[in-house]
Amino acid sequence: MNVSFPVEDQQCAATLYLPVNENPPVIVMAHGLGAVREMGLAAYAERFAAAGYACLVFDYRHFGDSEGTPRHLLSPRKQLADWTAAIAYARTLPQVDGDRVIAWGTSFGGGHVLSTAASRPAGLVAAIAQCPFTDGIASALAMHPASSVKATVAAARDVVGHWLGRPPHLIATAGPPRGTALMTAPDAEPGYLALVPPGSDFRNEVAARVVFDILRYRPGRGTGRIEVPTLFAVCEKDSVAPSGPTLRYAARAPRGEVRTYPDGHFAIYQGDPFERVVADQVDFLRRHVPVAAA
Repeated sequence: MNVSFPVEDQQCAATLYLPVNENPPVIVMAHGLGAVREMGLAAYAERFAAAGYACLVFDYRHFGDSEGTPRHLLSPRKQLADWTAAIAYARTLPQVDGDRVIAWGTSFGGGHVLSTAASRPAGLVAAIAQCPFTDGIASALAMHPASSVKATVAAARDVVGHWLGRPPHLIATAGPPRGTALMTAPDAEPGYLALVPPGSDFRNEVAARVVFDILRYRPGRGTGRIEVPTLFAVCEKDSVAPSGPTLRYAARAPRGEVRTYPDGHFAIYQGDPFERVVADQVDFLRRHVPVAAA
């Protein structure tokens, strides 16, 4: 079911998945860096719905079916506001138990889940952060220096252009090694684009200015303030969100649980890696947010 909810003066588009059981907990879900909900999130939502959980899967403003101009503007501040609005909207849905909300995010969205959980919104009872982005400096250091320099130059050009009233200067979200993109690891471009369904009009582009925001964004630093049970699904071969810093941040979460996988950042959306990670997530949900309220 397609729905939408307001954020400031704009609308975020979302898909609501409902299980057959009544009054289910609801999982609020969103994707990662520049990605949209059609890029593999349906498989997770369908599996969760089959286990008895409602799912609200949304697109960030400026991306996908959501409003917001200019297009492809990636702002962590705005996306965190989208998360806050999505959780507040989920709590109002008559088909779900609005007092039992779970936040689920992957990659950059996994970082947003940690930041959101640390802010302790009403109704949030658990969180799942899949291959989460936890530290902008760590992710920048994982890039080849040539790509870092190119992306920084592009970001400066975009910022200056913005001051002069020009349209955003766009770069690729995922590009080839040593290219000008936010992600340039060898598995980034093929892994990212493999998530785009055939016939989609998705564009692999973002406004370059976000490079400076990413460097300053360190959502892992707030894990010590997260009060709810939190599952960290960590890819050991993660080329985008290095596992080392993530595991150190996860150790600070008072009610954190860690599951590690011998996979890369983009592998866990399909095939056996997907089956492993989604099974662990359903197990986590059943233990901490059982479908039948206590």
